[in-house]
Amino acid sequence: MQNNYQSSVCPHDCPSACALEIERLDEHTIGKVRGAKENSYTLGVICSKVSRYADRVHHPQRLTQPLKRTGPKGSGVFEPISWDQALDEVADKFLQIADEYGPESIWPYYYAGTMGQLQRDGINRLRHAMGYSRQKNTICTGLAYPGWMAGTGALWGTDPREITESDLIVIWGCNAVATQINVMTHSAIARHQRKAKLVVIDPYRTQTAEKADIHLMPRPGTDGALACAVMHVLFHENLADLAYLHKYTDEPNAFKEHLRDKSPEWAEAITGIDAAEIRAFATLYGQTKRSFIRLGLGFSRSRNGAHNVHAVSCLPAVTGAWQYRGGGALLSTSGSFHLNKKLIEGLDRLDANTRILDMSRIGPILCGDPKDIDDGILVKGMLIQNTNPMVVAPDSSKVHQGMSREDLFVCVHEQFMTETAKMADIVLPATCFVEHNDIYQSYGQTHLQFGPKIIQPPGECHSNHQLINALAKRLGAEHPGFDMTEEEIIDNCLKLSGYPPLTELRDARWLDCSLPFDKAHFIDGFAWPDKKFRFRPDWSALGLNGGVIPDFPDHWPVIDQSSDKTPFRLITPPARNFLNSSFTETPKSVERERQPRAKIHTDDARRIGLVQNEMIILGNKRGEIRIAAEIIPGIAQGTIVVEGIWPGSAFPEGKGINHLTSADTPAPSGGAVFHDTAVWVKVDGSAT
Repeated sequence: MQNNYQSSVCPHDCPSACALEIERLDEHTIGKVRGAKENSYTLGVICSKVSRYADRVHHPQRLTQPLKRTGPKGSGVFEPISWDQALDEVADKFLQIADEYGPESIWPYYYAGTMGQLQRDGINRLRHAMGYSRQKNTICTGLAYPGWMAGTGALWGTDPREITESDLIVIWGCNAVATQINVMTHSAIARHQRKAKLVVIDPYRTQTAEKADIHLMPRPGTDGALACAVMHVLFHENLADLAYLHKYTDEPNAFKEHLRDKSPEWAEAITGIDAAEIRAFATLYGQTKRSFIRLGLGFSRSRNGAHNVHAVSCLPAVTGAWQYRGGGALLSTSGSFHLNKKLIEGLDRLDANTRILDMSRIGPILCGDPKDIDDGILVKGMLIQNTNPMVVAPDSSKVHQGMSREDLFVCVHEQFMTETAKMADIVLPATCFVEHNDIYQSYGQTHLQFGPKIIQPPGECHSNHQLINALAKRLGAEHPGFDMTEEEIIDNCLKLSGYPPLTELRDARWLDCSLPFDKAHFIDGFAWPDKKFRFRPDWSALGLNGGVIPDFPDHWPVIDQSSDKTPFRLITPPARNFLNSSFTETPKSVERERQPRAKIHTDDARRIGLVQNEMIILGNKRGEIRIAAEIIPGIAQGTIVVEGIWPGSAFPEGKGINHLTSADTPAPSGGAVFHDTAVWVKVDGSAT
């Protein structure tokens, strides 16, 4: 690595957690950003948006000083104030609210604007020390993780670097080109060296699907039916590994019988995929021992999402693909790590009796829905870090309604004046990842990494850790973590976890925490007491509502079905040049994405008399938005795709796509159903 380049880590909510090398031009300025070639997962490859990161760090619209609202909520009218004044006002208001309504009336709200373990999760230390309402983190993995755990009992799987040893790679429900580019890097190696086949399963022709040998397009919410039909063929054509099944799975005979009528023809009527295509894929999968399935989170974001993830996870158990290098499956590597975050999160101060509020239900919560606030008090105060709920949370109309309450005091710590920041009473300027220290694990690879502070922050920007510690002192909160520097608390976390100290991790750049082959591939048995993969999970043990989920994999039709009134099914996947609502402020990302567009099938467009680029209105009972149409052949009929979480200002009426999505609570334990929305379409004011 050249002398003017420093090691770092991409902080964003992407499975890759790419190892970076960042050019330091001077103490205030970065230049080029590139991937670390020496890292065995990153292999020098990063996405284009992160390679342009200097545009974000040095953006002229970065917030650089504390602000106090002087105009109406949402107006964006603020005046500069000092940090002391800002912190005093926030602390005084929180103390007043807690004294009048109780500490649970304050809800610190956060998520994954940074994946750094300290800067993201340190807000919980303040939460627990003060007895503020807890947060149920459902918005990302609330459905996928229980679905994977249902069968395997663990949050790990095949090391993703083994993709290079695979003969068949199946990317299911994930646009890896946009959301985890390194999967494509390792797949390209396998295709070049081993002539491996790439199969992509996604409701529309993504950039990833364009590179595939086979692309299957199921209707949204029908992945379970597709998986069942594939397994029907595996049993019917004697492609199931019976010896493996009887040694490693719970009820292979009953499961085979359950699948007897789940034929490709049955699945065709549900998924929209031709039965011959399903049969051909199943045969290819069953005949290829070194078959690797990379499950994405996308297809889990449905009311039947956990059930569908479990169905797909059953495939390598039927063929016994887990036995081979380059075989098996992976949803997440989170279980490969064992960070002890007791100090970071103040877990020794956690009171299990404090109420828990579901972050995906922020709209109903702020609107005072009795079920959501546990028949308790309204949320009266919020500290928001690392997220932009006005745009990214479901059922945006209720989020906007709740955030507009005059009796709700909000402090937002942010890098830019987001729509959420505009609703705040106090806005505080936040650092970017190159301006503070942190450690990073990953949910898509196995390296634990340290990201050091490389440059000084602009103006008066403070890190999350600095803010939490300073606010804690004014609130009278007591915990050892409030008196520690970033490096001290990171070092303590590493030592508590049994990892090398920070001095060693800093020098090494990363630590490979991958599991031994036998454990990662469950050769020693799955992570349940009986060591068996569960075709028939105990769903009730995975969430209070788990009992409603069917015993065996199936098509569970609890989705927001299309109807005469709402004939289309809407999904809202990521845009290649955005990451949630991040990068929507950088000119090159906006230039490449151009504008919000609703992708619709050519035949659907012809049927309703729609022409290319015409403005349409998408709507349902939650609201409606106006958006330009993009007519394409490569999409499941009856499906509409809107990529990216654009700010409301990108739409004619100022309403973003999540005005249409639901905050319903799916089984077994909640989650966000962003890809499970029925809508109608109006063209030129006439309903179709």
